[in-house]
Amino acid sequence: MPGHDDVVHTLPMERSRAYESLVRTHGDAVLRFLRRRIDPQTADDVFSETMLIVWRRFDDVPEEPLPWLYVTARNCLRNAERSARRQWRVAERIITVDPPTDTVDTGPEEDPRADCLRAALARLSATDAEVLRLWAWEELAPPEIATVLDITTNAATIRLHRAKKKLRQEMEAPRRPTGTTTKGGER
Repeated sequence: MPGHDDVVHTLPMERSRAYESLVRTHGDAVLRFLRRRIDPQTADDVFSETMLIVWRRFDDVPEEPLPWLYVTARNCLRNAERSARRQWRVAERIITVDPPTDTVDTGPEEDPRADCLRAALARLSATDAEVLRLWAWEELAPPEIATVLDITTNAATIRLHRAKKKLRQEMEAPRRPTGTTTKGGER
């Protein structure tokens, strides 16, 4: 049956083209999503794992793929973070037995505004910080945020509004240097 063989051979090629198109269209956004959350080398590794999963589950990719891709990347990132924590625990055990003698150069200093924003985000709850990252860094609207976080659009809208307010408060709040005391002698 010659027609049947032609269909069988073209389907993988069509799938491959569709996958390549998806990666060309959304790959950079997914990689930026990851690089904003973890070091570049790990982000590249997690990106590769994410794209492998996308290939394997290509039939599951929805018509609007970007939020789904962020969910997939986020899950791969969680797996990588768990693995890194396990490796860190092993390294801590080794260090207690054989401490290192050299120090590592931390590199050039960053913009102090970035430090201020990073510190303010760190003081927020993980949920608030993630909602803000999805909105500001990934440029997602509340319906897309809702998809990534598996919540309703209404809940995403409310969380985003509250998170923006909390971030503004954290950015505007005066910070005392560590070790200073207040007028009453309290810390």
